[in-house]
Amino acid sequence: MTTTAVDAYFSAIPDPAKWAALQDLRACLKTLLPDHLECLSYAMPAFRQPGPKGRVVAGYAAFSRSCGYYPHSGRIIPQFISELAAWKTTQGAIQFTPTHPLPPDLIARLVQARKEELI
Repeated sequence: MTTTAVDAYFSAIPDPAKWAALQDLRACLKTLLPDHLECLSYAMPAFRQPGPKGRVVAGYAAFSRSCGYYPHSGRIIPQFISELAAWKTTQGAIQFTPTHPLPPDLIARLVQARKEELI
């Protein structure tokens, strides 16, 4: 999968606010993971480590009522649970809305925790 597949995913998002919120998240992740590959994982945009066996570091998606961030690990979100009280969470996902997105500094810490987990 390539950036083209991710661009196609974005072209199918009917809600302009969700599209914009996810484009902001995508740009943040591109900055944090400049050498990682954009792909689709579980039919959602994601960033994968380089190399043939690269693992997914972060993914995101648009849904009918919200957007989601996925660290592709059940061990990351519990580490940040007190900071995530303003959003609905599960062990493997954070739901957010375009009017209440995840702040870039929190995204950076989530990504860093996942990268450290993969070392």
